[in-house]
Amino acid sequence: MAANRRRIGVGVASAQELEATAPDLVTTFDCLHGMGDPLAAAQHIRRSLAADGAWLIVEPAAGDTVESNLNPVGRVFYSFSTFLCVPNAMSQSGGYALGAQAGEAAIRQVVTDAGFTRFRRVAETPFNNVFEARP
Repeated sequence: MAANRRRIGVGVASAQELEATAPDLVTTFDCLHGMGDPLAAAQHIRRSLAADGAWLIVEPAAGDTVESNLNPVGRVFYSFSTFLCVPNAMSQSGGYALGAQAGEAAIRQVVTDAGFTRFRRVAETPFNNVFEARP
């Protein structure tokens, strides 16, 4: 058990502060959609990640069209996004936000534009989608 503790390190950093230490796993929870420049953040994660590493991305459950989000959860998430996520993203440098209810296609676009070659949804709940991205 003690050997595992020496091999695992946990750190918290903004996308701009993430050190290029080649971690095997980077996780982001419910934040990519609210970043001022999600593409720059994804590019930085890609540059920092170990060659065989993975990025675990947890984002609010959202469809790719307005119509697919017209359900009780989608309606609540649209209101959160309007009052919290989009204004937060627009207040940051970068001037690019994913907008209200970023669906899988929008997340995939950011991830692949950042240089990741593999992207897939690995789990979902009524409230979150979990994606895996690999170099």
